[in-house]
Amino acid sequence: MKKYVITGSTSGIGKALLEHFCEENIVFAGYRNEKYLADLKKFENVIPFYIDMEKTETIEQAAEFIKSKTDKINTLLNVAGCVTAGITERIDINKIKNQFQVNTFSHLDFTQRLSDILKDGKIINISSMASFGIFPFVAPYCASKRALDILFNSMMLESDVKVVSIKPGVIATPLWDKSVELNQDSIENSAGYENQMKYMVNSARKNGQNGLNVQKVVDLIIKVDGMDNPKPSYTVGKDAYFAQIISRLPFDIQNKLIKLGLRYKF
Repeated sequence: MKKYVITGSTSGIGKALLEHFCEENIVFAGYRNEKYLADLKKFENVIPFYIDMEKTETIEQAAEFIKSKTDKINTLLNVAGCVTAGITERIDINKIKNQFQVNTFSHLDFTQRLSDILKDGKIINISSMASFGIFPFVAPYCASKRALDILFNSMMLESDVKVVSIKPGVIATPLWDKSVELNQDSIENSAGYENQMKYMVNSARKNGQNGLNVQKVVDLIIKVDGMDNPKPSYTVGKDAYFAQIISRLPFDIQNKLIKLGLRYKF
């Protein structure tokens, strides 16, 4: 039986991965909210562990717990994340720092602490098409995902560990409704940008229902996990492919296209 570690295992992509891999493997399943612990315990082959990506001490404790249970991890799946949105010149700088803590620094910290039992293993990160960096009003999210990709790609170049970045487009997960709740202060602090914030909220609500089916992303991850030599990056979803193409254009042309799109919408 292979051994997997999954953060963010209680909803969306993480939960779907947990349900698949625990059928024939051991899965260490990370959770933050205690209300999910009873459900995790119902699965066979699942070992729950508490981790809060905002709190360094819980990351250290989670890594030590896992290492007390096993001396080898075959695949680490860094799934947990959140979205910070708003008008960049007005977003509280502490919220931006927290965005990087949750989406970037926590995963690097956790991976470093597990590195000695990840030899010959894989690290699969759930990045985003936002990593291509062309989405106004969600700049902290874009930057955190881009930083995640750069740091882990460097890790792969410097060592023998295999790192794969999965860059989905918009996915139908609870992340979007959670993001609206998380960013209420930015939504309220939007004088002069009311139409843009209203559009962002409406889009988030729709994304949670109409985005790419989670299973398509999960199927790709399962395929990648079974490869001996996967590529360092995979894009999934038509919108993600489009973002990737646009990102290859000269920066000034990208900006002109984005501004044209903003004028069209608002």
